[in-house]
Order: sequence, then structure tokens, then C-alpha cells
Amino acid sequence: MLLQAILNLFLYFPEDKSEYGPAFVTSVIFVIFAVLAMRFFINHSKKEQKKAEELEKSILNEKEKHFTK
Repeated sequence: MLLQAILNLFLYFPEDKSEYGPAFVTSVIFVIFAVLAMRFFINHSKKEQKKAEELEKSILNEKEKHFTK
């Protein structure tokens, strides 16, 4: 009985099911933006990785030229 009273403070199940609509739309929008943000970070990370690899190659080439002289 006490557990049910405590849970009722945090859980709300409306009688009118039309209240679920705005929550669903908000959740879908949030998920879409979360996926877009994740893809942005993944693509940005790949670009940064390519830049770092190119920089590493150029540094190694410079060292190689320096030691072969």
C-alpha cells in the first residue's frame, strides 16, 4: 500500500489517451536530433582522424629525409 502510494507520486497514466500524443511527438523529435548529433560527431571524428594520419605521415617523411641526409 505504501509502495503504491510512493509510485503514484512519480508515475502518471492519464485517463485521456490524447495526452500521449505530444509526449510521443516530443520524444520522436528528441531521438531524431540525438541521431543527427551522433552522426555529426562520427563524421567530424573521421575527418579529424584523416587529418591526423596525414600529419603523422608528413612528420615521418620529414624525419626520414632528415636521417637519410
